[in-house]
Amino acid sequence: MNIREETKQMKLASPLLAATAMEKRNEALACIREALNAHKEEIFEANRKDLALAQENHVAPAVVKRLTFNEAKLADVTAELTSLISLPDPIGRVTLDRQLDEGLRLTRVTCPIGVIGVIFEARPDALVQISSLCLKSGNCAILKGGKETTYTNRILFSLIHEAAVKAGLPEKCLLQAEQHNEIDELLECHDSVDLLIPRGSNAFVQYIMNHTSIPVLGHADGVCHMYVDKDYDIKKAIPLIIDGKTQYTAACNAVETVLVHRDIAADFLPKLADALREAGVTIRGSEEVSRIIPVDIIPEGESWHREYLDLILAIKLVTDVDEAISHINTYGSHHTDCIITENDETARRFMTLVDSAGVYQNASTRFADGFRYGFGAEVGISTSKIHARGPVGLEGLVSYKYKLLGHGHIVGDYASGKKQFHFRDL
Repeated sequence: MNIREETKQMKLASPLLAATAMEKRNEALACIREALNAHKEEIFEANRKDLALAQENHVAPAVVKRLTFNEAKLADVTAELTSLISLPDPIGRVTLDRQLDEGLRLTRVTCPIGVIGVIFEARPDALVQISSLCLKSGNCAILKGGKETTYTNRILFSLIHEAAVKAGLPEKCLLQAEQHNEIDELLECHDSVDLLIPRGSNAFVQYIMNHTSIPVLGHADGVCHMYVDKDYDIKKAIPLIIDGKTQYTAACNAVETVLVHRDIAADFLPKLADALREAGVTIRGSEEVSRIIPVDIIPEGESWHREYLDLILAIKLVTDVDEAISHINTYGSHHTDCIITENDETARRFMTLVDSAGVYQNASTRFADGFRYGFGAEVGISTSKIHARGPVGLEGLVSYKYKLLGHGHIVGDYASGKKQFHFRDL
């Protein structure tokens, strides 16, 4: 059966999954957690195959780090499953309850989106996160992971699907696509797929957006900034920058550019440079920065919109918070940006005017994550302003429907003036 036929079947199964009781969906997540732990050695063996092939094919170190699935990653995904189970049901929440007239009652109720296609990078843990979030929120999911994780994804999907069905969820609740040509086929399934979430390079996300009529949610890249204001605390600033850059360099929420207020540059930059070099970070910077500390000079005309995903950090000097805001809104990716300052008024201005999904004061950009936000996990991070923004957890995977309960009410009575609306929120 091809992808088009499979998605049609999933579309028919999606109302059945949406109607499944939360207890059954939670039971499925518990079964998945149990299956992953019970078969961990098989998972690790499959991952070793993927890692060996990655070495043979000279895959970039940043990608290798992402595709590694070990005890630590298993502990992370099982903790996320536990957190997800504890969260309230996102389905069936009443967000509007209004009487339009005597006996005519309108409610707005959350419901699953339906069938979601997620095309994601070489990260096996992403497969666990995405499938579990979709099941908890009552959505059927088509999963297409990177070819670099073929063996790991195959066993993970098999264990997850088997556990979900064993718990009583519909057979067609999940589908794995493995072939690259299936992506183009999936992009044409506008009659049976309700949403696409691509996770990968800027070029890849743009390709998806330009080749489908299915709604697309996601972000193309993560060019995150930290601005060190003149009213900063050095005891906070250096650890924040080191964490933002080095805690997990391959993540889309790692800091790529640091902006520094000119008034503090002479004192601050040498101390920052020492800490960065000790952490193994290569510093790139403007010619102005190079007059204070040694850097690889960024040539005039080179764009500051650069996602390194490596131990490389760009540094630029700015006159004030407004120049920092302007730089971020011009060259950033609207993902996550932070101001390091003890001046709350300056911070408020920064957080109001920076046009990003996440704006922080004195906190690492690495906090931009569904699990760290208490969402259980995330299917991805959205820089869109419509439907969902920032880390997309359960709330981002539901829509809503309007339910109107009447007693033979007809519009003609209101159009003629025989009856009048009496709006009252209940």
